[in-house]
Amino acid sequence: MQRMLTCSMSARFIKRMRLVPAAVVLLIGANGFARTVEEPTILENVTPLPVALSKDFEFRKTKLYFLTEKAPKREAPRSSSSLKPGGSSTSPSQKTLTLQDVPITFERQYRLFGAVTALDQRQRFGDYFDFFWRAKRAADVTVRLEYRQEKLHDHVQAQEISYRNVRGTRKTEFKVIGDDYLDDGRVIAWRCLLIENGRIVAENRSYMWE
Repeated sequence: MQRMLTCSMSARFIKRMRLVPAAVVLLIGANGFARTVEEPTILENVTPLPVALSKDFEFRKTKLYFLTEKAPKREAPRSSSSLKPGGSSTSPSQKTLTLQDVPITFERQYRLFGAVTALDQRQRFGDYFDFFWRAKRAADVTVRLEYRQEKLHDHVQAQEISYRNVRGTRKTEFKVIGDDYLDDGRVIAWRCLLIENGRIVAENRSYMWE
């Protein structure tokens, strides 16, 4: 009997030990994922910077998304016969993709993932900005988003994320959501800057930015 109990305990111990490496791998992966999410720094004072545009830096694409309090209604698909004769369709800008005229169900679900309560969801509502950019040589780069909101009129705010010794294509995410959006309104104008050594080396802006 004692031998049977010993064998059973040994089997359970071995089974548990087999789970340890998997748990360690998951923990390391989770920590690595957490480190890849850069949180922007909010600037108290937005100071103008000198411009020295460089071909070594460029914006590749910009994705904008506005998460509304109410889910948008789905429109019934229109057949080609419903278009007026001679009418033409327009496509979004090649460099700027606004996800209001494409299937947004997945995007909305993605932005609301994990927000269970109504209060949690309120903190997700607002404007999201995804900037894809490239550095052709290694450099210390700061990505800055400057923006104006509806209720603040001409007041300029800014967020920054810095990268050390970066090269190649990167994606930088900014957001103006939650209380910032609910209190001060939507972003009505913006510009995104790539900054090296305190100088603007690349710029992308909305048509409302002056």
